Amino acid sequence: MQDTLERAHPRLFCGMSRSSFLCLLYFLFYALYLILGGLAFAAIEGPGEQALKQEVALARQAFLAQYPTVSDNDMEELIQEVIKASNRGVSASKNATGGPNWSLGQSLFFSCTLITTIGYGHVTPLSKEGKLFCMAYAVVGIPMTLIMLTAVVERLMLPTRSLLEWLQRRLGRVYRPLGVRLIHLTLLVVFRVTVFMLIPAGVFAYIEPEWDYLDSLYYCFISLTTIGLGDYIPGDSPNQPYRPLYKVATTCYLLVGLMFMVLTLTVFHDIPQLNLGTFFALQKDTNTRDLEKVRLQDPDGSGPKYTEKKTSPQD
Repeated sequence: MQDTLERAHPRLFCGMSRSSFLCLLYFLFYALYLILGGLAFAAIEGPGEQALKQEVALARQAFLAQYPTVSDNDMEELIQEVIKASNRGVSASKNATGGPNWSLGQSLFFSCTLITTIGYGHVTPLSKEGKLFCMAYAVVGIPMTLIMLTAVVERLMLPTRSLLEWLQRRLGRVYRPLGVRLIHLTLLVVFRVTVFMLIPAGVFAYIEPEWDYLDSLYYCFISLTTIGLGDYIPGDSPNQPYRPLYKVATTCYLLVGLMFMVLTLTVFHDIPQLNLGTFFALQKDTNTRDLEKVRLQDPDGSGPKYTEKKTSPQD
């Protein structure tokens, strides 16, 4: 009973429960991580941005000097219109003959990036009707995507667990259970990275004329992690052959890649030693102060558990 009371009234750190104290430390570390990230990106990308601004300023001065009849205000208005169109996915370049943004292939690609929350942002609905339909479509489509991913991953876990059991039979006498699980997770990560990042990056680098391998690998990572920055979009280069088919194939790649991404995260979450979220769970402290609930959760406490089968005197 004494142990039960101690669990009901856990030791406090600075007036907080253990999990709340750890959660506060994690929030502070997270804020520090964001600040360090901002400083790192500013230091890495800042000089390149300044150099690009100087190049643009020089190009603008050279153009105005070559065509003195064009006023600075007229040029500024033209640049603003070009930027506005570009932000909406419409290119003002004469060489951009890629076809309409809302062809069937492009629209299917947009629908995929919308309901998978990748959201590149390179093409957006322009009309009010399109914006309303976009919101309604996403409200229904995002939960449908989550349900589909859950259902598919649940079935993919069957062969994945079979592989784990095979590894346990083969390596169980050599490694501890955690070691076997880490080997299993490593094999899965290597398979996913190879099949859904390294190989597709080579394919994109071959198809896209302006992408090198690093650009393609960057695109695969940004897309399959659903970050979706939108700075690299497959199939948007001028005179791209088989553009609709290319967009459909990329859509299928993104969906299958997301399934294996969720599968990897599920296997990672199934390893108790790597599930750091348990350190911040309130139930670790039994913070509810409900003594009856604590007594029922206590494996050594007295009294029947709700899930425990009662036995009759005859048994």
